[in-house]
Amino acid sequence: MKTKTSKVGAELDELQSLLEKQIELARQGNAAGRRIEVLSKQADSLTGKIVRSGILESTEFENRRRDLKKLYDTLRLGLTAQKADVSEKISQLRRGKKTVQTYRESISLF
Repeated sequence: MKTKTSKVGAELDELQSLLEKQIELARQGNAAGRRIEVLSKQADSLTGKIVRSGILESTEFENRRRDLKKLYDTLRLGLTAQKADVSEKISQLRRGKKTVQTYRESISLF
């Protein structure tokens, strides 16, 4: 069991690292979106392996499970904020485009 526990411990470390990288990228803003997506796919794959192992259900990994949940919550908040920022920028662009179209239409009347 020691080998399995060590392997899962390494996988948990890797998952934690992937989540921390995603959080940092989310804080950097929209330019990092593609990199977040790549890391997310890696984290999802790794999470699947960890869940299938069932090791997180043991009390030995209770603290790790709690820490990972906190990281996921932080990541979710960061991505939600980023999404809100992107939505606001899209709205601003649409308003600007509408203003330009209205201006063009008014000029063509002369």
